[in-house]
Amino acid sequence: MIDRIPTTLQFAARLAAACGLLVAVAAQPAHAQPRPGAPGGPPFLTAPLESLVARPASEGSSETAPGSRPEPGRGDADRTPERVIQTGRIAYYGRKFAGRRTASGERFDPEAMTMAHRTLPFGTRVRVTNIENGKSVIVRVNDRGPSTRGRIGDVSQAAAEQLEMMQAGVIDARLEVLRVRTVR
Repeated sequence: MIDRIPTTLQFAARLAAACGLLVAVAAQPAHAQPRPGAPGGPPFLTAPLESLVARPASEGSSETAPGSRPEPGRGDADRTPERVIQTGRIAYYGRKFAGRRTASGERFDPEAMTMAHRTLPFGTRVRVTNIENGKSVIVRVNDRGPSTRGRIGDVSQAAAEQLEMMQAGVIDARLEVLRVRTVR
């Protein structure tokens, strides 16, 4: 019996350590993001806006914004950038995700005009244009994604319906940043 005491204590210590480790891992939020400016944080927190896109609009083109002033009444939390454009493939996500939490913490609503983007700040307003038919919608970034390689974004079902992409599922699109919500 005396020989079993050290073994029992060792087992209890190992069990306590394993439980402590399990609690520490379980307490980490599923969509945790590093602090602004922290190494490994999302690039939109430390990089200039121009680095977030595949192709900026050329100067003097019709795609250049008339200025970079905030809209009246919007305060300094919003800013209007020079037109920033990204082109690529987008898809949509629909009703099966309804009610699930997005990376921004809000619940996904397939009827809202929203999108997922890998790097643009939450709250950024983006004009999404279906290159094939010219239809466009204005959406708000509220999620991260897409997880599928080769795509630049996912839009909600409501946005997909207005873009007339429901049958195709995936389309070539043009994203134009209209207003960026700055990180505070």
